[in-house]
Amino acid sequence: PLQDSNDDIEDVSLFDADDDVSRRSKKSKIRHPVASFFHLFFRVSAIVVYLLCELLTSSFIACMVTIILLLSCDFWAVKNVTGRLMVGLRWWNQVDDDGRSHWVFEARKVSAQGSKTSSEAESRIFWLGLITCPMIWVIFAFSALFSFKVKWLAVVVMGVVLQGANLYGYIRCKVGSRKNLTSMATNYLGKQFLRQ
Repeated sequence: PLQDSNDDIEDVSLFDADDDVSRRSKKSKIRHPVASFFHLFFRVSAIVVYLLCELLTSSFIACMVTIILLLSCDFWAVKNVTGRLMVGLRWWNQVDDDGRSHWVFEARKVSAQGSKTSSEAESRIFWLGLITCPMIWVIFAFSALFSFKVKWLAVVVMGVVLQGANLYGYIRCKVGSRKNLTSMATNYLGKQFLRQ
């Protein structure tokens, strides 16, 4: 018997096909367990290595390289994979023909059925990891600064910059452009004022 050729071919857009997501069974609240694992693995590993490296080895260079590699893997994984899969957001820099740089912030469009394509559990994991870890690196920065551990300050600043860049990019994706951010804050304050 001949099979329909459409059964073997699947159209895959950047954010997966919306109807494909709605056809998936909802056995698990976490639809992308590998992405969820790696979203937290690299960032938590970098923090753990930072906290334990002086206990495990006396080589500052080995610790620094390990932490920066983990932070770089985290930056790449969150920016290119987990943000897209877990919450449907992505951002990047695009250079036009004139050589001007443009930052692009995208959010997945809501499907025609109005169903959410990302689960609440994944969204919580994504935002919790995205917000908490840069705050921990900021605490490490103040700790290194006030304890005069200048050599560790460079590593900690790298953690703040890489994880802070992802946080900033995804917040811009979530709330839109600066105009949207300003109007959203104005609307929120206006509603709070009217409630009072």
